Amino acid sequence: MNTDDREIVSAIRAQLADRIGKDRCEVWFGAATQLSVRGTTLVVTVANQFFQDWLRTHFRKDLEAAALAACGKPLVPEFRIAAGEAPSTVTANGAIATAAAKGEPNNVSPAPLVPSSGSTVSSNGSLVPSGGCTAAIARRRRFSSLDTFVIGNSNCLAHKAAQMAAEEPGRYSPLLVHGPTGTGKTHLLEGICNAFRKARPRGAQVLLSAEQFTSYFLEALHGSGMPSFRRKYRDLELLVIDDVQFFTNKKATLVELLHTIDSFLGARRQLVFATDRAPAALKSLGPELMARLSGGMVCRLESAEYPTRLGIVRQHARDLDLSVPEEVESYIASHFTTQSRELAGALKKLQAASLAHARPISLALAEEVLSELIDHHDRVVKLVDIEKAVCDVFGIDSKSLQSSGKTRTVCHPRMLAMWLARKHTRAGLSEIGSYFGRRSHSTVISAQKKIESWMSDTSPLKLACGSLSLEETI
Repeated sequence: MNTDDREIVSAIRAQLADRIGKDRCEVWFGAATQLSVRGTTLVVTVANQFFQDWLRTHFRKDLEAAALAACGKPLVPEFRIAAGEAPSTVTANGAIATAAAKGEPNNVSPAPLVPSSGSTVSSNGSLVPSGGCTAAIARRRRFSSLDTFVIGNSNCLAHKAAQMAAEEPGRYSPLLVHGPTGTGKTHLLEGICNAFRKARPRGAQVLLSAEQFTSYFLEALHGSGMPSFRRKYRDLELLVIDDVQFFTNKKATLVELLHTIDSFLGARRQLVFATDRAPAALKSLGPELMARLSGGMVCRLESAEYPTRLGIVRQHARDLDLSVPEEVESYIASHFTTQSRELAGALKKLQAASLAHARPISLALAEEVLSELIDHHDRVVKLVDIEKAVCDVFGIDSKSLQSSGKTRTVCHPRMLAMWLARKHTRAGLSEIGSYFGRRSHSTVISAQKKIESWMSDTSPLKLACGSLSLEETI
């Protein structure tokens, strides 16, 4: 293609983007679609039969108008499939399954995104985008596998439930996995999708966040149409939604989600949800949704204990093809105790330092390179620190939290202090109860549940500096 032809094609693409929108143009006329001008013909070369049929049906007139505006003369679109390309389909989760057509295993998974709500899922599990598609097809990447999930006391129940959800879909539906950040929720969700796809290659499935589900629902509600949205999600065999807490105060979306859940439960198909908090803290989602979530399998993921962290370090080292001495593995697992992502980050920093300084990975190098990160993580929080911080924020006198006072101005800060003590210290229930006014361990548990139930409450707390929500206060 000479310079003039490139300029003509660029002008046609610009006109096309103006007509159909930049997002849709990127989806259908991106790198996978080639345009060229041959005399009075506009040749449109695509990767597979699906694209050819779709562009011919839905974009012929747009191509003709764009070519006329760009060239000043009519061009006739001619649709071709690139030589050597195997037929392919687009699955419900956005993967382009060309490998299956070639008889090759398809181990590449899509990013956890789905096309917009203007798409529908056919009975055979293929995704058929509509003319209103506004989201780019997700870039393919490898999903995590249940086989690489490091199992320990903190997560063994959740891992087994994930296996059952993939192997026996519908038997334990819905599955709700909850736990703090960095405990492996995303790994489990991707692992379920991966295992389900291997067991049922033609099974329609989608993994997305609650925010994405809400956005696609609103897009369908205000434009692209609810029937296609409902077909896309209710005809799936597996629906996985992360960050369920995002649905708080999304009344219209919650109603649609409830109907979707009922559709799945009625057909004995699999639903999987994940959230960063306990079900008790999700009451703002409404009793109907809570009843449905609680009616399935609920599993908590705890922060990983040392043997599990050590296994995670070794797993990440294998993924990075990195040779790490045992004492270095132990050093990392002992000093990074909060999130599994920290373990991966420490290994990557160590690898980069080893390459940059041309030094082999050793305990001395680890101590030198990771010292700054470890100093940050090794700061020990004590009960007296929590007491001081809570008193400062709420503007109450020192030692008030240790008093026997039961007024709201003291009681609420005390409950918050107990919750923070459980979260950020290693003190036991009895020790915490004794420190904050000689209370029993059951009082500490009650305070913890109360704070978790307040997490989704938007009513402000009165502080020394004004009013803030509970999350902002924490």
